Amino acid sequence: MTLASRLAAAVLVSLLASGTAFAQATAPAAKTDAAATADKKATPKERSAESLECSKQADAKGLKGKERKKFRRECMKEAKAGTAAPAADKK
Repeated sequence: MTLASRLAAAVLVSLLASGTAFAQATAPAAKTDAAATADKKATPKERSAESLECSKQADAKGLKGKERKKFRRECMKEAKAGTAAPAADKK
């Protein structure tokens, strides 16, 4: 083997080895992100009574997808407006 071919082989091996080292360095960061996401999913937010009621109404109507989202959005607006109006009357 000539000196040039030995040098080329050494460079190729070093590039392959350094690529593996970089790949291993990024793997733990991905695991911590996945763990953080799992923790967020483990603690669900509490839902208000209005939200639960609107979901029950949407279920009763058999709504899914965009129609369900639209219905729940309108239902929540009406529920919040309905609860805010009596409070203003009490003053």
